[in-house]
Amino acid sequence: MRKTVYLGPVPVGGGHKIVVQSMTNTKTEDVEATAAQIARLEKSGCEVARVAVPHEEAARALKALLERTTIPLVADIHFDWRLAEAALKAGVHGLRLNPGNMKDPDGIRKVVEEAGKRDVPIRVGVNAGSVDRKRFPRITPEAMVESALFHIRILEETGFDKIKVSLKSHDIPLTLESYRLFASLRDYPLHAGITEAGFGPSGLIRSAAGLSLLLNENLADTVRISLTGDPVQEVEAAYALLDALGLRRRGITLISCPTCGRTEIDLESMARSVKEELSEVTEPLTVAVMGCAVNGPGEAADADFGIAGGKQEGLLFARGKIIGKYPEEELVKRLKDVIMEELRRKR
Repeated sequence: MRKTVYLGPVPVGGGHKIVVQSMTNTKTEDVEATAAQIARLEKSGCEVARVAVPHEEAARALKALLERTTIPLVADIHFDWRLAEAALKAGVHGLRLNPGNMKDPDGIRKVVEEAGKRDVPIRVGVNAGSVDRKRFPRITPEAMVESALFHIRILEETGFDKIKVSLKSHDIPLTLESYRLFASLRDYPLHAGITEAGFGPSGLIRSAAGLSLLLNENLADTVRISLTGDPVQEVEAAYALLDALGLRRRGITLISCPTCGRTEIDLESMARSVKEELSEVTEPLTVAVMGCAVNGPGEAADADFGIAGGKQEGLLFARGKIIGKYPEEELVKRLKDVIMEELRRKR
């Protein structure tokens, strides 16, 4: 079993639940905008937020930002070890350092000393695109792992072991083989993801394909799905993936059929409305929105709650029992009312 490190109160590794994280895309020095985005991320289920610290202005903003946020904050540092030192003094809960572009051993040792004093873990985060091409003309799993070990050995020489590691690439086979190789050499917790996955369906598919392989082989202790755009979608996608793999559940698992010529209700709009209306539910529930009598009643009855459509109307199910038949335009409201009433009773 891999070791455990703590990002503030959040344990990573050691058999604990897989932690979902994301990264802001605001300017870190814009404290108002960045704090607002982190609040949105937390509301969506994000458990750790990472912020870019590319210059001193961003580093100076960290203290004020920490006063405005409640989930652990990780500072993402490239090139300049002094920014990492400043982030630690501001009070961040974790660091990400990139061995591909931070190569001053003395500077790294100073950062490690400061992190050790404050009990702050460091992620050695390798990206294929920043591997030193002078040392490694070809990007191979061995090159990725050796890039990580360059920093790790410096940390280990000082007795520092609060280490997380990532070995990310856009290339899924390269990423998988890199994690496999590293896991055979060290037992530090693993931050997993497919970097620069893109946006929309192609980005989601690439991330899901790569992370599914890593998760299936127990090569991930914390995950980020990297997508172009609003980072909230990264968190939503991460929970959807963990749910699909049976690893973690949060909120509504929506089951809906693909529609066909038998469908006689506006199923697509109904499914979208159900997802939107129940977006703030955090309790794990399965909700089925089905379009016809072929699979609909069975799927809806097996879910915690469900709709089985008919001709411009539908049956409403709760815990396997039919509780009523309603016109199409009333179904979503009736479903939400039933679900929220049960949740109120449980609370």
